[in-house]
Amino acid sequence: MVKVIMHGCNGKMGQVISALIAEEEGIEIVAGVDISDHVRNSYPVFRTLADCAVMADVVIDFASAKAADALLDFCVERRIPCVLCTTGLSAGQLARVEEASRQVAVLRSANMSVGINLLMKLLREAAPVLADAGFDIEVVEKHHNQKVDAPSGTALALADSVNDAFSEKYEYVYDRSARRQKRPSREIGISAVRGGTIVGDHDVIFAGTDEVVTFSHMAYSRTVFGRGAVQAAKFLTGKPAGLYNMSDVIDGEKA
Repeated sequence: MVKVIMHGCNGKMGQVISALIAEEEGIEIVAGVDISDHVRNSYPVFRTLADCAVMADVVIDFASAKAADALLDFCVERRIPCVLCTTGLSAGQLARVEEASRQVAVLRSANMSVGINLLMKLLREAAPVLADAGFDIEVVEKHHNQKVDAPSGTALALADSVNDAFSEKYEYVYDRSARRQKRPSREIGISAVRGGTIVGDHDVIFAGTDEVVTFSHMAYSRTVFGRGAVQAAKFLTGKPAGLYNMSDVIDGEKA
């Protein structure tokens, strides 16, 4: 039985994952951590990680970026693998993730959806063909009006998947309002839309002469992210120190 600490258990994603694991065989939540106490759970909940002395095999994190440093310290100290799902991490925090992964297994993904991670693989194959044929590249992402970071971590990850195929030759452009010039060929425009209850829509647009190719992913509920997180937690349990991602989960082993 895989024992999980749910970090951010009383948030929307924390509750989605709690419901999924309650119906899943071979895995259980043994403790939660959240500063909010407005939800009644079937497992003990602590306000801080420092208060939690419950033994576990893995931590699933869907809290906030400001809690990431304490989480990584906790996982390194306890030698507990971590599925890090929080987005909006600073450059310093990303460096801390790299450092922590040298001592404990850390799986970080901008998006836990299996579909999004498969899309990233497809983009690495398609981008060289389309870009070499003169296609311009744009990324448009849409999320609900409560999301605080923009552009989304997933939008950046999709852009990175394209840019990886060109040894980082593309520049990211987030706002063209101050520019009065034609679009350069070596840029990826990234646009963010915020409104309503949109769970998460991402389009990668390749615009060529007289034709457009669009790669799209639409999430209709948060459950798709929760399922990926549960799958990742099972995968990460017992893994040696290292930095993993959802591609490793899809492939079934660390490359």
